[in-house]
Amino acid sequence: MRGSSFILLGSNIGNREKLLNDAIVMIELRCGKVILKSSLYESEPWGFNAEQNFINQAICIETDLSAHDLLKELLDIELKLGRKRSTDTTNISNDKVYESRPIDLDIIYYGNMINNDEVLELPHPRMHLRKFVLYPLCEIAPDYIHPVLNKTNRELRDICRDFSEVKLYEDK
Repeated sequence: MRGSSFILLGSNIGNREKLLNDAIVMIELRCGKVILKSSLYESEPWGFNAEQNFINQAICIETDLSAHDLLKELLDIELKLGRKRSTDTTNISNDKVYESRPIDLDIIYYGNMINNDEVLELPHPRMHLRKFVLYPLCEIAPDYIHPVLNKTNRELRDICRDFSEVKLYEDK
């Protein structure tokens, strides 16, 4: 079964642009054809402090992989590009702990699939709370409707209460 999936790429360690480009090449080789690609956006880290801002980009791919197989491939690509996941992912309040990383690949949507198991939540459970996801996503799919919230990406961006700065990335 061939389907489309929206993936958000992010990086705030190392050569951020090269890491995003390398990830896209690997995604095309292992996961499916990239059919849409947003501009690069720069944003401050969300939920933690870091020395370097993130560069984010949204892509849409056509894939024959299941959602779970796509996730496995993306996690392996992260590993090959230098991502080391902390074993301690929550703090004392049981909140998720975020940290700097060379590459982060998140499935935002997998078609209109709704999934909530111990491995994969779809659509991404916090995407509507984060401008750094919504801005690049709106560039390539402003009218795509969130299958749970029943709002377009543009509507989600317009009502998002995230006040962090997100801007088009300018190579310095």
